[in-house]
Amino acid sequence: MTPEEEKLLAMGSVFLIEVGKIIPNPMQPRTEFDQEKLRDLADSIKQYGVLQPLVVTRRETETESGVRVEYELIAGERRLRASRLAGLNQVPVVIRREEYSDRTKLELAIIENLQREDLNALERAKAFKKLVDEFRLKHHEVAARVGKSREYVSNTLRLLGLPEEMQTSLSKGDMTEGHSRAILALDERPEDQMSLYREIVGRKISVRQAEKIVRSIIRSTLKPEELLNLEVKSMERRLADSLGTNVHIEMDGGRGKIHIDFFSSEELEAFLKRLTEQRIAEIAAAASAAAEGQQVGQSIEQTVQDDTILPPPKKTSAEEVDPVEELLKSFSI
Repeated sequence: MTPEEEKLLAMGSVFLIEVGKIIPNPMQPRTEFDQEKLRDLADSIKQYGVLQPLVVTRRETETESGVRVEYELIAGERRLRASRLAGLNQVPVVIRREEYSDRTKLELAIIENLQREDLNALERAKAFKKLVDEFRLKHHEVAARVGKSREYVSNTLRLLGLPEEMQTSLSKGDMTEGHSRAILALDERPEDQMSLYREIVGRKISVRQAEKIVRSIIRSTLKPEELLNLEVKSMERRLADSLGTNVHIEMDGGRGKIHIDFFSSEELEAFLKRLTEQRIAEIAAAASAAAEGQQVGQSIEQTVQDDTILPPPKKTSAEEVDPVEELLKSFSI
């Protein structure tokens, strides 16, 4: 039982409800169910019954013949489907009295499936997209609700940028999520992207082999302007991760603009506060480094006097950052 289900079940009495009166959660993100696993669960239910109650809300609908009572599922769709396969007429449920918004229903369904690892990568991406598009949640807000990192949410959403054929292969299990992320690194090279996809599904190459091909393609075709574009994208991602919203950088020679998405004055104030706090932290870090540098200088002076040779300090220049590795890293979780 997931922690969310434990909360839903708390303080609730268990009732036996007819299976035919229970309707699915309309916000259920899961579209595919493993039939073999459902049959296994149905066999278990035939032998032991439904050991864990489903969670539902009561719905009353006015009809010409009177009031129709139905129960909308909040948690437990696999158990409901397996109970039908097992031929049960009734299942144990806990009836929650609260009214749940569509967003809450979707969040609960996502959380339940994530914790059971029941959603495939594409279902996960579509569920996150619904929270972003329909309920205006930002990536970090989705992450907080489903107990994942912002990077996890953002990178999962990127899977929806795959061509339809590749999404189908991912959904069917012909390639893994790791393969998909390697393909996404070639999103500006559609011909190379399709060629890599054919290698993955045709020759069944590993994720490591796919990443090696991506590195080779990018390094062999990278032009100076594309290198700059990779660096700009890397900066966009770092800013987006820091601010928790979409960021777009426009470059024009040595000048440019930074576009930051916000949807309210409160959100803008929060961005400014975060930037100010980061600046203060940077100043404090610089002051600390300067103080340490002074101490190191004194130490070096003393060491020279002692005729001891020290190794040169390690360089940390921007040139040490490999934009190709940064690109691949950005598509991982």
